[in-house]
Amino acid sequence: MKRFERLERIRRLDPVADAQEIHRLSVAFEFPWDYTRALELALYRTYAVPSIGRLLARTAELTERTQKRYDDTALLLDTVVEHGFAAEAGRTAIRRINQMHRGHDIGDDDMRYVLSTFVVMPRRWIDAYGWRRLSRHEVVAATEYYRTLGRHMGIPGIPGSFEEFEALLDAYEEAHFAWDEQGRRVADATLGLMTSWYPAPLAPLLRSSTLALLDEPLLRAFRYPAPGATTTALVRRAVRARGRLVRLLPPRRAPHFARHNWEIKSYPNGYRVADLGTRPVHGPRGCPVPHRNASGGGPVE
Repeated sequence: MKRFERLERIRRLDPVADAQEIHRLSVAFEFPWDYTRALELALYRTYAVPSIGRLLARTAELTERTQKRYDDTALLLDTVVEHGFAAEAGRTAIRRINQMHRGHDIGDDDMRYVLSTFVVMPRRWIDAYGWRRLSRHEVVAATEYYRTLGRHMGIPGIPGSFEEFEALLDAYEEAHFAWDEQGRRVADATLGLMTSWYPAPLAPLLRSSTLALLDEPLLRAFRYPAPGATTTALVRRAVRARGRLVRLLPPRRAPHFARHNWEIKSYPNGYRVADLGTRPVHGPRGCPVPHRNASGGGPVE
């Protein structure tokens, strides 16, 4: 297979009717590492919206069980990419996502914003750092894919195009990004998780490198000190260089999904999709209390 052969295949498909297949090819074959990084950044941005950051801090999932929450989120979202909306595994993953959300009072505006980060941030990341830019077919297909996911999640008022998603994201961040101590706690815990994946002596360097990939409004909302201009330039050049190197490599022949990522560490003996995530239980006043569900072993459903 030649380097651009899969892109040619993507361009022969219909970006709306075949959105699910195009998105799977893009995520699992063309840009698996980039999509992982971009979706990490997408979720990270949501902590800077105080209503979202406070909710995540209250559940304690991202501050006390950070690795498991990271793993469950990645696995549930990627199960739908791998198996599709109609397959039993995909339906189970969406059901689990909806069950977790129903345990909390989440506004529709926040839900639309989170969905917009999934649409917009991968394109911005890949266009900046990927081995090639996303084609228009891939952009339209990804937009349609997440519009479908949003409908399955019961989100009203879903934007109809990438451009509408992008306008929503930019306007929402301008209006809502703000300092919040609890949101900063969630951000710190996530940074700590990412640095924990590597040898401890590298932690300060990795923290600075991660901050160098964040934009100024996000740094300001978390009150993180901006890395120096030299550090920022070096880090971003290094990530771009990785993309140029990947371009020279043979194309991927086997799909790579989130369950293949070495950063996923909570299920060394396998897992069941139905057991992923949290199951809120109600306290004496009817308030949802986060309860970590025991993970089951065995093969992936």
